[in-house]
Amino acid sequence: MDKIAFTDKQNEFIRTLKQDKLKRINVLEGSVRSGKTWISLIAWAVWVAMRPKDYLYMMCAKSLKTLYRNCLLPLQGLVGENNFKFSLSKKEGVLFGRKIMLEGANDQRSEGKIRGITLGGAYCDELTLFPEDFFAMLLSRLSEPGAKLIATTNPDVPTHWLLKEYLKNENLTDDLFRMFFHIDDNTTLDKGYVESLKKEYTGVYYDRFILGKWVVANGAIYKVFSDSPTAFYTKDIPHFDYINIGLDFGGNGSQHALVCSGITHDMRRLYALKTERIPAADMTPQTLYRRVFDFCIEIKEKYGTVSALYADSTEQTLIAGLRQALRPIEIIVKNALKREINDRIRATTMLMGGGRFFMLSAECQTLIDAFQGAVWDDKVVGKEVRLDDGTSDIDTLDAFEYSFERYIPQLIRSEK
Repeated sequence: MDKIAFTDKQNEFIRTLKQDKLKRINVLEGSVRSGKTWISLIAWAVWVAMRPKDYLYMMCAKSLKTLYRNCLLPLQGLVGENNFKFSLSKKEGVLFGRKIMLEGANDQRSEGKIRGITLGGAYCDELTLFPEDFFAMLLSRLSEPGAKLIATTNPDVPTHWLLKEYLKNENLTDDLFRMFFHIDDNTTLDKGYVESLKKEYTGVYYDRFILGKWVVANGAIYKVFSDSPTAFYTKDIPHFDYINIGLDFGGNGSQHALVCSGITHDMRRLYALKTERIPAADMTPQTLYRRVFDFCIEIKEKYGTVSALYADSTEQTLIAGLRQALRPIEIIVKNALKREINDRIRATTMLMGGGRFFMLSAECQTLIDAFQGAVWDDKVVGKEVRLDDGTSDIDTLDAFEYSFERYIPQLIRSEK
C-alpha cells in the first residue's frame, strides 16, 4: 500500500485511519471522480485485515451489479485475487480470510435481507441510493465490538434522509466522521478530462456532482438546450453504427410519439434525426401501425437501415400487433428498457453539456418543443420528478430516451 501514490485528500483520510480516528459511521461525500471510492476501498481492505477473523462483514450497493462494477472488481484489483475472492451467485466473498456478505439494497423490502445477522463492519457504495429502512437496519446489525461503517456518496436533495437524519444530526457527533472530496482534489486526473467533465454536467447535476452540493432541482430541466437551442442544430450527417426508433404509446389525452436517433461509430455522439406525434384519440391499432410503418419507411429510405424499434413495454398487445405490421420491412420491435427517468435525463444533459448531442432541427420540432417545455415538479419534495401534468410533451421525451437508453453506459463516461 505504501507504494501507491495518494492525493493530498486521500492521504488525509488514510492518516485518519492510521491514527484510529475513524468513528462508527464514516461517510466520504462530494464530487464524482474525486477519488473517494478508490481510497475508501483501500481503507476498507486495511481495516478489515486488522479485524477479528470470526466476525462477519458486509459490502452493499443499490444492486449487486453496481457493487460488482464499482467495488468488487476494483477491490480485487487493489489487493489481488489471492486476498479477495467473491461469488455474486452465493452473495459472499473472503477478504484477507474474513467472510464478506454481499447484498443489494434496491427497494424498501431489502432491509428484510439483513435481519437477524451480527456484523463486525460494513461498506456501502452510493449511500443516497439506499432505502432508509435498509440503512437503519444495517446500523442496528453492527453490534460486534468496534464495528464500523465506511460509505461513499454523491449529494442529493437537502431533504434526503441521509443528510437530515445522519449527516446533520447533532446527536451523532461522537459517532460520525464526514469527509468532503472535490473533483479538483483528484490531482491524478488529466486536466483536459476534468474540464470536459465539468462541461458535461449542467444545472442541478453540476451543483451536485461537480460542486458536491446538496441542492434541490427547480425550473427547466434542459436549461443548456433552452438557453441556446440553435447550438445543437446541424445539417451534417455522419456515419451511424446504430439507428433506433423509440415509440411511446399515448393515452388519457396524450399522443403517441416517435423519435428516431442515431449513434455514431465511436459511441460518442447522439443525433436526433426525426420525430413525430400522432393523436391517440379515436385511433385504431391498425391506423397506428400504418403511421408507424410509414415513419419507419422514411427512415429506411434516408438512412438505409433501422437497428431496432423500442416501444413502451407497458403495451404488450400493441407491441405484438406492431411486430406483425413491421415484419414485411424487417424491423425488429423490442421492449424499451425503461431505465430510471432521472438516469435518462442525466445522460441527455451530459451529452448536451459535453457538445455530443445534435439534431436535425427541421425534422425534430416536437423534440425541440419537448426539451424547452420540460421542468421539474416543484410540488414533489425529497426527490426529482419531471412534471407530467399535460402541460409539457413527456411522450416525445420518453420516446427519445427509449431510442438510445440501452447505450447509455457506452455514451457517457464512468464518473466513479
